[in-house]
Amino acid sequence: MIKLIFKQPGLFSFICLPILILALPGFIRPFQQNNDITLHDERLDIIPKEFYIVNVIDDRDDRRAVAWLLPSNSTEAQAQTSPYDFNGGFGAIKRFIENSISQNTALHPIVVHLKKFKVAEAVGVGGLVQGKAELVMTFELQQGDETQHLVDYAGNANYSRTAGPPQDVEPTLRKMLGSSLQYFDTWVNKQASGDIRLAKSVKISFSDYNKKPEGDTIYYSVNRPLTWDDFKGGIPKSRYAAEVSPSIAYSERAEVKDGVVRVNLEVNASLPKSACWAKDGVRDSYTLNHEQRHFDLAKIAAMHLIQKIKTEELPVGNYEGPINFDYVDAYRQMDTLEKKYDDETTHGLDHFAQGKWNERIDRELKELGVK
Repeated sequence: MIKLIFKQPGLFSFICLPILILALPGFIRPFQQNNDITLHDERLDIIPKEFYIVNVIDDRDDRRAVAWLLPSNSTEAQAQTSPYDFNGGFGAIKRFIENSISQNTALHPIVVHLKKFKVAEAVGVGGLVQGKAELVMTFELQQGDETQHLVDYAGNANYSRTAGPPQDVEPTLRKMLGSSLQYFDTWVNKQASGDIRLAKSVKISFSDYNKKPEGDTIYYSVNRPLTWDDFKGGIPKSRYAAEVSPSIAYSERAEVKDGVVRVNLEVNASLPKSACWAKDGVRDSYTLNHEQRHFDLAKIAAMHLIQKIKTEELPVGNYEGPINFDYVDAYRQMDTLEKKYDDETTHGLDHFAQGKWNERIDRELKELGVK
């Protein structure tokens, strides 16, 4: 036992404390990490078909040591454990995970988060050392600058050993790391064909939506032109003779098959009867044609939306983003066309301009395969 007497308290912080630290390293040993375990490299019997490890991140709450082991020469019940870590610390774990399997960068990039890796020992029956090891990991898919959670792994192992050097526990720890990668490889192989997070590409198909029987909403069809019976809305105070309110919309159904996201988009142009109105005395074929052309322009905008989506290279992780952007753009185009149509025809009063627009609309519908 060392007894220290300070005769000059005023010099404590400058002289005595440094001497205490340098002279008594054993006094602070429990708070130090000892790099005493060598984690051996091992090539695992795994050939990944779906992933490669792009990064390993240390997310452990306690990073002081990987193991708290009993001294190699003591099996007394009162024996105290000491901290032991891998040579290289976390870097040894990272290196093992990255080097234990082949890395094909054409596959899914996976980020491994080490949440817990800890071994604790105690003296057991008959003087044997009883150990418990715990390993918790999270596997995430890297998508650009972000990651998406895939699956968690939690494993544990109990062991008994005779008193010996800390290196004796290395095979157990190495096996646990290997088992975690084997678990993920098995999991990802099972999930790859049907999990949208692991899909490799996106394939789009299109269809029209035509609700039957027809309710208040009319869905555009060349075989279903507007009639005056469709104008069910109340007549507001307006200087115009009639009005319709066409719109475009889409809905989607998605499924994953053989690693491909197959998305079916139902794109439609529609208008509600309850928003169509016409004043008395104007319900002639010329005025009805003018309103029908508004509906035709909405269909043209819907077809342009389909054409635009067909040219997109849709990312698996966010295929909905570009589709929605194209939809907003198509809706804006529809509004612009509708306004230009009314301005140039003076809301149908200019018969010559109306005739030109009729020809233009018919031509474009034909080019788009509608007529």
